[in-house]
Amino acid sequence: MKIYFNSKGITVPVKKVSEFGKFSGLMFKGKNTENLLFEFRNWKTAGIHSFFVFFSFAAVWLDKKNNVVDFEVVRPFRFLVNSKKPSTKLVELPINYENREIIEFLVGKGKI
Repeated sequence: MKIYFNSKGITVPVKKVSEFGKFSGLMFKGKNTENLLFEFRNWKTAGIHSFFVFFSFAAVWLDKKNNVVDFEVVRPFRFLVNSKKPSTKLVELPINYENREIIEFLVGKGKI
């Protein structure tokens, strides 16, 4: 899928999660796992946690047209991380070598 930020776009490989997958996300996975796409039926300020996620990842909240509405680097074992604005999608991107260009696109080169 292609996401847009500051009038620029980048292609992000994602795996759409099932309804069950929405409860587990990146929990108990390694940092070289797939990027996950969560889709919501309604606009919401989706809250997530990082219990049992043993690596940092980027949470990227998107609107219906895949524009970034909010993002945050999430450290392991955080109790709650919320988007500041309503969204219809969430992408969880493990911070790893494969995602370095995508992460730099969002936060800037050398910022993580």
